[in-house]
Amino acid sequence: MNIFEAIREDHEIQRDLLDQLVQTSGDSPERREIFQEVKKELDVHAIAEERHFYIPLIEADKTQDQARHGVHEHHKIDELLKQLTEMEYDNTAWLTIAKQLQEKVDHHLEDEEHTIFQLAGKVLSESDKKSYADTYKKSMEEERNKY
Repeated sequence: MNIFEAIREDHEIQRDLLDQLVQTSGDSPERREIFQEVKKELDVHAIAEERHFYIPLIEADKTQDQARHGVHEHHKIDELLKQLTEMEYDNTAWLTIAKQLQEKVDHHLEDEEHTIFQLAGKVLSESDKKSYADTYKKSMEEERNKY
C-alpha cells in the first residue's frame, strides 16, 4: 500500500460519515454519535496527514504551495467543527453548518485526490510512498486510540 491509497481509504470513511451526518435531525442520539465519529476521524486524519504527508511535501519546492494550502484547509475544517461542537444539536443552524462542513471536506478531498496526489507522485520516491503509508497508518491507529 502507498500513501495515496492509505489516505484515500480514510477519505471514503469521512465521506460516508458526513453523508450520514447530514441525514440526521434534531438533538438525536444518532446525530450525537455520528458527529463524534466525524469529529474523531477528521481530527486524527488531519494530525496523521500533516505529519506523514504534508511535512515531506512542504520540504519540496514543487509541492510546497499545495501542501500549505492543504494544511490551511484543515484549519478551516477545524473552525467548522468547533462551531458545531459549541452549538446545541437542535439549533436550526446546526444542519446548515454541518452541510458547510461536508462541502468543505468534499472540496478538500477532491483537491488532494486530483491535484496534490498527482504533484506528490512526481516528487516522492516509491520507497517514500510506501514508508509514508506505514507511518501514516500507524499514526492513525495511535491517534484513534487516544480518543
